[in-house]
Amino acid sequence: MFFFLLLFSCFPYTLQAHVFHYSFTKLNLPSMGSEAYAFDSKGGGPYTGLNDGRIVKYQGPRIGFVDFAFTSANRSKKLCDGEVPDDNVGLAIKCGRPIGLELNHKTGDLYILDAFRGLMVVGPQGGIATQLSKGMDGVPIDVPDAIDVDPVTGTVFYTDIGPAILKFKNITAFLLSGDTSGRLLKYDPKTRQRTVVLRGLSGPNGVAVSKDGTFVLVSEYVAGRIRKIWLKGPKANSSEILVNLPGSPDNIKRTSSGDFWVPVNIARLLPKKTTFPLAQKFNSDGQILETVNFYAEYNDIYITEVHEHLGSLYVASIYTNFVGVFRRLAC
Repeated sequence: MFFFLLLFSCFPYTLQAHVFHYSFTKLNLPSMGSEAYAFDSKGGGPYTGLNDGRIVKYQGPRIGFVDFAFTSANRSKKLCDGEVPDDNVGLAIKCGRPIGLELNHKTGDLYILDAFRGLMVVGPQGGIATQLSKGMDGVPIDVPDAIDVDPVTGTVFYTDIGPAILKFKNITAFLLSGDTSGRLLKYDPKTRQRTVVLRGLSGPNGVAVSKDGTFVLVSEYVAGRIRKIWLKGPKANSSEILVNLPGSPDNIKRTSSGDFWVPVNIARLLPKKTTFPLAQKFNSDGQILETVNFYAEYNDIYITEVHEHLGSLYVASIYTNFVGVFRRLAC
């Protein structure tokens, strides 16, 4: 994810229930910083945000990625196009920094989380995004990170990691702090109101609504787990721990069947710091269905999202200039 570096001990993980084999290809990006993907209802994409402020859309192998949208109205292509380091805050503010994004498949609107502008939206034709909310509950957004759209109601759910990460000089201190200042929020496009769904989250950097809209899942980076928050039914407005993970989770993505993928980055500190990037697929009961290890292709690079689309896995990392595509092979 944009604000975090990985530093967790390695634990044994649950083995997959089924073993699949994948081929690996790369879709080259015009810049780095790609953290999350979205696909439209026609199968177009992936769409993704870059650290130079652009949101780009893949147009096939002959054309590649083309500019689709921007979060900064005054963005200069001459100044911004190409790699803009994430630690250059002044330039990132001018150029924009889209992090999370998700489409409303009923309307075609693309909802975006910008690191400095918060929640934004752009129509199906792209262009300059419109800012939607700025802390209407009286509490500003500190570190926006992950976003999803309820497929039933169109309500937008997104996370705020909280102010603590901004106060620490390094991620180690943040992890050891046991911080629980993160929040899950929702935005209603009909009323244009933002409300807080849940407070007290431990580094919430992933969110996914269930296929039927009855619950929402949040990954907690610091705690290494997935939390389930009930939206409807007899357990509405309550939450529970769905699954504990062997490392640090990031974005959660719902599959067409209603299951979920989450990247899990496991780190060893000795004899040297090494990251093991993998992904786990699980169901609504927290049962692990599949585990895929990406170390051969990514080595010790931290990955931020695994998005299943038409049987392939699209893997994101802010530290690469490509989209990794893993296509399932017939066994």
